[in-house]
Amino acid sequence: MRTLTIPPAEDADRREPAPGELELVRQLVNTLDCETGEEALGSPAALRGWLVERGLLDPAEEVGEPDLRLAVAVREALRTLLLANNGAQPDPEAIATLNTAARVAPLRVRFGADGAAQLAPATDGVPAAIGVLLGIVSRAMADGTWERLKACPGDDCLWAFYDHSRNRSKQWCRMEVCGNRAKARAYRERRRGG
Repeated sequence: MRTLTIPPAEDADRREPAPGELELVRQLVNTLDCETGEEALGSPAALRGWLVERGLLDPAEEVGEPDLRLAVAVREALRTLLLANNGAQPDPEAIATLNTAARVAPLRVRFGADGAAQLAPATDGVPAAIGVLLGIVSRAMADGTWERLKACPGDDCLWAFYDHSRNRSKQWCRMEVCGNRAKARAYRERRRGG
């Protein structure tokens, strides 16, 4: 089993990371900056570099267009689930996408030398990396950290963030930007309507 590496996120100066390996899921979702349109996974080579840097892919593995399509589809389906963690309705298409990815990227229980059980990919390449990420999601759902990983509801943002607030009520990735935009928009709508 590979050792996962969690590099500092590009937004580490503004936002706290998610705990443990869940940070990898947050970083995956944020490979597309919806506000600027900047895409970190714009090519198979970019996907390969991203996965290798995090220990999710062997450097000798090849990555093709179908792998890129799979990774991007999973990323966007996860973003949709993170919006649901922030009050939106779960999207059946996103759930179907994740179920399809889970079939392509199966996990099996394996026992390490110390006797501890772990989920490990039953395949290799990008599907194995996707399987590891889906396993992280599954563990986070089981341990209660998943519902704190959210996507900002701002249509021009959609940034994934971890809600570190005591009462789990944080709605915006940054209140001073996205929250204020939403408040200003709501104010303008009220003024027009009234």
